[in-house]
Amino acid sequence: MLGAWDRRDRPSEEGAAAALQGFAVDKSFLSSLKGILLETELVLVFIIFICFTASISAYMAAALLEFFITLAFLFLYATQYYQRFDRLNWPCLDFLRCISAIIIFLVVSFAAVTSRDGAAIAAFVFGIILVSVFAYDAFKIYRTEMAPRASQGDPQ
Repeated sequence: MLGAWDRRDRPSEEGAAAALQGFAVDKSFLSSLKGILLETELVLVFIIFICFTASISAYMAAALLEFFITLAFLFLYATQYYQRFDRLNWPCLDFLRCISAIIIFLVVSFAAVTSRDGAAIAAFVFGIILVSVFAYDAFKIYRTEMAPRASQGDPQ
C-alpha cells in the first residue's frame, strides 16, 4: 500500500523533465543582439546603482527597480517563458520599458550631477551611456517588431 501511495505522489520522469525544460536557458539568445543589449543594460544599471549607493542614496531606488525589471525581461526572453503569456504584446512592453528607462535615467542622471560628488558624476556618465543603449534598444524594437506590423495593416 505504501508503494502505490509513493508512486502516485511522485511526478513521472517525463513530467519532471518537461517542467525543468520550461526554464532551460537559450544560449543562442544570450549571444544575439537583443541578449547582448539586455546584458549591457543590466551591467550598466548595476554600476549606476553602486554609484548612487556610494553618493546619493535617494536616487538608488530608480536604478534598483530598473535592474529588477531588466533582469526579469532577460530571464523571460532567455528561457522563452514569455511565449506562455501570448496575450501580452511583448514588443510593446519591451519598448515601453526602454522609453520609461530613458526618461527616468535622464532625469536622475542630471539631478545627480548637481551634487558634484565623484560617484555622482560617474553615475551621470554611466547614465548617459545607459540612456544611449536604451535608445538603441527602443529603436531596434520599433524597427524590427512594431514598424512592420504598422505597415501590414495599411490598406493599399
